[in-house]
Amino acid sequence: MEIPLEEEDSTFTNISLADDSELLPEVLNPGVESSHSTMMNADMDAVEAENQVELEEKTRLINQVLELQHTLEDLSARVDAVKEENLKLKSENQVLGQYIENLMSASSVFQTTDTKSKRK
Repeated sequence: MEIPLEEEDSTFTNISLADDSELLPEVLNPGVESSHSTMMNADMDAVEAENQVELEEKTRLINQVLELQHTLEDLSARVDAVKEENLKLKSENQVLGQYIENLMSASSVFQTTDTKSKRK
């Protein structure tokens, strides 16, 4: 539907009203705020608030995931260090065990004695 408007020079300008959904009620009825507009603003505010809450939740979860990843990396590094230290200590224990065994075999105090041969 088109409504002719008269301009100052007595010519007409056609304004198309085919898509009324784009026109706000305030434009059609100036000076009167519609409840539809108020509801739209309230809905938009609610959507914005919901989006803000979702964004904050996502940010919190991302930060938590990053913190857990760093903790996991630290724990993995610690496990690797403990494994390395364990291997080192096992090797040292083997060396010390062999050393003690050699000392015991070289010492007469730790030699096995044959009690039957001494009694004869």
